[in-house]
This record gives sequence, structure tokens and C-alpha cells, in this order.
Amino acid sequence: MVDQGQTEVFASAEGAVRWNVIGSGEPVVLSHGTPFSSYVWREIAPALADRYRVYTWDMPGYGASEQRTGQHVSLAAQGRVFAALLAHWGLDRPRVVAHDFGGAVALRAHLLHHVPYSRLALVGPVAVAPWGSPFFRLVGGHTEVFEQLPAALHRALVTEYVRSASATGLMPHTLEALVAPWLGPEGQPAFYRQIRQADQAHTDEIQDSYGELDLPVLLTWGEADAWIPPERFRDLATMIPGVVTRPLDGAGHLVQLDAPARLTAALLAFLGT
Repeated sequence: MVDQGQTEVFASAEGAVRWNVIGSGEPVVLSHGTPFSSYVWREIAPALADRYRVYTWDMPGYGASEQRTGQHVSLAAQGRVFAALLAHWGLDRPRVVAHDFGGAVALRAHLLHHVPYSRLALVGPVAVAPWGSPFFRLVGGHTEVFEQLPAALHRALVTEYVRSASATGLMPHTLEALVAPWLGPEGQPAFYRQIRQADQAHTDEIQDSYGELDLPVLLTWGEADAWIPPERFRDLATMIPGVVTRPLDGAGHLVQLDAPARLTAALLAFLGT
């Protein structure tokens, strides 16, 4: 979790969701991607909290939230959980900032579950087919094999995978914090569970509806993203009416950690307009 504020728990249909809130003002909700957690917002959230009431959350199956056998952690499940969580918070048209897989979750909640936002900022989102890094597709096709890896080899695999999301390099403590939820008797199967349940059909279902987005949208990404080719984001930009684009040179897929100051500046300019 982001290490500020009091951690709270929401009992979702897919397990306990841990969340917290800092700051005051109009609400801004930050959503993480996969295989990450709200920890990726640890530098962004406090900066936004100078002006806004900032909510962060870990999706079920991720970070500090519940992991369990048989858990549903697909994009469809997370979209329903996000809609329920926003209702639990009682927010009226919040500003939403969503990264990677969280981008698809936010889009599904808005387009399919009719959750209203005042503004939507998409940061390196999973939204346009085809998606998934080569590693992600490889593991997704053979999860029953990878699930049997010894713990030490699993740790090494996840560590290198997460490391590859950054173009500038991650500090050791940051890398450790991102990898830790995927270790141990609950974390290791949870890692392969979320990959096994990833299904492009869940973005195919909404991709033709992006032209119906009727709210201000910011689309930003790292030009050195090794997980999602930047061309995908440029394609997405052509589908969203009036979208504002902010490509960030030198940043990889983990834009929040590679270019926190530039991303914060872009978000503050967009959210406050």
C-alpha cells in the first residue's frame, strides 16, 4: 500500500480490498496495474494530496488485498469491484487516474457499469489489442508449468519481470516492495492466477466504445515502454474524442517510478483544468 494514511478494508465480492485516503478537497482515485499494487503511487499520491483527497486501493489478489484459491481477478471481476468500491466511498464523479490493467478496469466500470467520472487520466493503459508482453503471453499459455517452479526460481522470475517494467532502473527497496506480494504460499499461486485469468476479450468488449467517451481524457505513457509498444497508445488516442496526449521521453512502463515529477505535473495540469 501507499505508506501514508490509515489503511481501511472493503469487503468486496472477490475478497477484502485494502485502501487508504490522504489529503482533502475534490476526490481523485488512483488505480494500479498488473503485477503491481498501489505502492507504485507512493510518490504521486502525496503530491496530489496537497490539492485533492486522494484514494488508493489494491485490487483483490494484488498487493495487501486478499489472495485466495479460486479467486476471480479478471478484468471483468475487477471492473465490478471498482464500481462497488466507488459506491462504497460515496464519491460523486471523481477524477480517476489509472495505470496499465487499471486503465481497462476504469474503462469497463465507466462504459459497462455506467460509473460517472469527471475526468479520466490513463497512464500506459491496457486498452487496445493485442496486449500483453512476450513474457506475459508465454506464462499465460503455460501457467500449469510455471506454477510448479521452486520458490527461489519463482522469486527470480518475478523480480526480473518487474525490473523490466522500468527504463531507468528501480531502487532495490522499491523492487523488493513490488515483488513481495507474489511470494510465499499465497503469493506465488496468486501471481499465476492473475496471468491465467487475463483475457483480451475483456478489452475487445469495450474497444469499439472508446469513441463514446464523453468526458475529458488524458492519455500519457512512457516512450521507452518495453511492455506495451507506444504505437498502441497512439492508436488509442485516435479512438478517444478530444483526448489530451502526453508522451514522456525516457520513461518505461512504470511511468510513476521512472518520471514521477513529470507525470505529477501532467496530472496536476489535467486534473485542475
